[in-house]
Amino acid sequence: LILQGLSMDASKKVDLKIIIIGALGVGKTSLLHQYVHKTFYEDYRTTLGASILTKVLAVDNTPLKLQIWDTGGQERFRSMVSTFYKGSDGCMLAFDVTDRESFEALDNWRDDFLEKVIPREQDFPMVVLGNKIDICDRQVPKEIASAWCKEKDIPYFEVSAKNNINIAEAFETLAKQALTTYKGIFESYLTDSIKLTPNDKPKKSCC
Repeated sequence: LILQGLSMDASKKVDLKIIIIGALGVGKTSLLHQYVHKTFYEDYRTTLGASILTKVLAVDNTPLKLQIWDTGGQERFRSMVSTFYKGSDGCMLAFDVTDRESFEALDNWRDDFLEKVIPREQDFPMVVLGNKIDICDRQVPKEIASAWCKEKDIPYFEVSAKNNINIAEAFETLAKQALTTYKGIFESYLTDSIKLTPNDKPKKSCC
């Protein structure tokens, strides 16, 4: 996190890095294009490494610039993708409700992310997206996905990149979490930089 100035001015734009991760083919790129460009992106070329989209919005009267990192889901790119985790302020875990394996992979994606993100916080700002609810051939019941998220205290959103369902709500929820964490770190930094340590007692003279 980059601390911007010495006071948390609500009128100053805050830059937050958001990363979206998940298995191959769950629709990460389509979700981001629907959110940023309001278009359904139906190009099935695999994302190699990462690409970045930006979105400006306001949360709690604070202007935010989200730098959203779209990552490849292929297993052979996993080690490369994990290098992009550093500096993230929020994480989106995505799966496909018509693909059971993509849901079962969430544990690995989440664990890999939390292992590599510094500081390692179990309550790191995170949301889960169950994409493709517009398709009838569902394999992951809403109750099962909701229970997984509830157990880990992560907000869950059923979304459709094609029909633009719940996407803005999911991003705004994550942005709000990330901003709250950002402000908390900022304020603790300020406090630590100006307070005197109470244990600093005068040293006794040796003579």
